[in-house]
Amino acid sequence: MSLTMSLPTHIPVLLKEAVEGLQVQSGGWFIDCTVGLGGHAAAILEKISPQGKLLGIDADPEAIKVAQVKLGHYGEAVTLVNDNFVNLETICNKYNFHPVDGILFDLGVSSMQLDTAQRGFSFQRDAPLDMRFDPGQELTAADIINTSSEQELAHIIKEYGEDIFSWHIARCIMRGRPITSTLQLAQLVRRALGRKRSRIHPATRTFMAIRIAVNSELENLKLALEQTINLLRLHGRLVVISYHSLEDRVVKGFMRREASNLSLKLISRKVIKPTSLEMESNPRCRSAKMRVAERLK
Repeated sequence: MSLTMSLPTHIPVLLKEAVEGLQVQSGGWFIDCTVGLGGHAAAILEKISPQGKLLGIDADPEAIKVAQVKLGHYGEAVTLVNDNFVNLETICNKYNFHPVDGILFDLGVSSMQLDTAQRGFSFQRDAPLDMRFDPGQELTAADIINTSSEQELAHIIKEYGEDIFSWHIARCIMRGRPITSTLQLAQLVRRALGRKRSRIHPATRTFMAIRIAVNSELENLKLALEQTINLLRLHGRLVVISYHSLEDRVVKGFMRREASNLSLKLISRKVIKPTSLEMESNPRCRSAKMRVAERLK
């Protein structure tokens, strides 16, 4: 089977809305800070070709490999970089890619990462406790779970998982260590919470919290957003798709602060959400929220 034939399936979230929010025009220059499997990037490249250019960034080398295959026929119009978007300005300076007409962030964990069991992002199948976006990074989920103090674990689960039972979960983790697999952690959290939660799997918030901590997601997002101001040209657009309240809070706070400084203009004060039709065809997009802002000065 060829690599093209074996590409993982991918449904980009809020695709039409993101392209419209970016005001993608022929000949434009755009940055996809989370190129993933190339869904949004392909839609942008289709509109900006043949003179436009796109810079795609992703911390996951496997995502870059897939994007190279999917977007390869665009040739020199696309530049793909395996790096973390926290280094956004450095990357743009290296490739002389600024100022730009639009910057897109599609945050969170990708469908390919969730569906690849050995990456350890999901508790649906047993796998090593990993959760790294960049497999070259040293810190793993197992390191955090097995070396953090009870207080540190409780803080991570409460701060990043917004779980009111964080201390109870942390205490059970301490008693169950060493913990090496996803199912071991998930079952331990389930036992810790008992019947306290029924709407979602008891381990959902804990897994999200550990993943955010492993990848420094919120800290990196804050730093990356700050860098977008210097990279956008006048009237350039910033579009961010987030998947949980912590991410959205960071994005909302940044955009509102820059709007008060007159650096950005809020295009929509209300978040843009998937339609019921999109949610029906792609259940993973249910929690998606998109915000759009425009560079003023």
